[in-house]
Amino acid sequence: MNSDRPAIFSFFAGAGFLDLGFEHSGFKIVYVNEIFSPFMAAYRYSRELLQLPLPEYGYHYGETGDVSKLLEGIQAQGLLELVKDCRKSHNIIGFIGGPPCPDFSVGGKNQGYLGSNGKLSEVYIELICQNLPDFFLFENVKGLWRTKKHRLFFESLKIRLQQAGYVLTERLINALEYGVPQDRERIILIGFHQYFINQNQIKKQLNLGLWQKYITHSQVRISACSWPKYQSFQVDSLLPCPDHIIPELTVEFWFRKNNVQHHPNTQHYFQPRAGMSKFATVDEGDDSKKSFKRLHRWRYSPTACYGNNEVHLHPYKMRRISVAEALAIQSLPENFVLPDLMSLTNMFKSIGNGVPYLLSQALAKTILDFLGVN
Repeated sequence: MNSDRPAIFSFFAGAGFLDLGFEHSGFKIVYVNEIFSPFMAAYRYSRELLQLPLPEYGYHYGETGDVSKLLEGIQAQGLLELVKDCRKSHNIIGFIGGPPCPDFSVGGKNQGYLGSNGKLSEVYIELICQNLPDFFLFENVKGLWRTKKHRLFFESLKIRLQQAGYVLTERLINALEYGVPQDRERIILIGFHQYFINQNQIKKQLNLGLWQKYITHSQVRISACSWPKYQSFQVDSLLPCPDHIIPELTVEFWFRKNNVQHHPNTQHYFQPRAGMSKFATVDEGDDSKKSFKRLHRWRYSPTACYGNNEVHLHPYKMRRISVAEALAIQSLPENFVLPDLMSLTNMFKSIGNGVPYLLSQALAKTILDFLGVN
């Protein structure tokens, strides 16, 4: 008997933020791929704490998590067989993933599709075309969509998908629109196979309406707010929430919501060996410099991490933000925890690479609406 819960094959899974949003929205994660073992360890740890079921087809990491090896030979045949077997017990199968993106990022390597990470986008698209899931989701940085030389590559990927029978819809989204306290733009490409659409007599159009339903804050409304800019830094200072902003898009709202002072990851933050005096000279809200950016408590964060994995200064503490606070900025549930044995660098790297949880939920629900499963 086939399950009504669509099955997900997850690629480039990281610590599982995207997967968690899909699973909490009604999907079933059956296959998890992530080449970097510490990220996979964090993924497994968090799932165990959250009491989520093990993926039916297991965790694939290290050498077996190298997606480029899934395109040919025994491993390619093995993935095809898993997808075929999955169809026996699931009516709908999807692939989701966000290939590593520094080669398309304006602030990254900018080597494009020729870079080692850039090539992975093409590999992921080829995996989709070889295995033909009923739908897929592709997530990447805005540079792939907005930068002229990278856009040509993006368009070539779409042509390949259309040739394989996919009907596509795309949108440059901002995590703020979905309630995440973070100004984070991403290009999202979603495709549904024409055979699946015809077989299920789906008549819905892949139009703008598909993207609008789960937006909680319009860009116009966000821009119209009188967001505070700078405030003299003072340790443990009190500052009431100003009028004419959206409180639920502020870092302070999320710090309180996730009870970050009592979170298991609250003591996980970088301890400076020197330069403490510099911490005190940066105004609250001053994120104008390349380094030593300080968040404003009553504003959203520019990103979760930036530059060489550097994290923001706390609005009113003499330190950088903690892992618990960075997870809150990514809108993770309060009970999502990273393992103590994970290095601080890998903790923040996994957080910075992850898709914000509320955004992933919105994307999952958008796909469910189209599939008619909701």
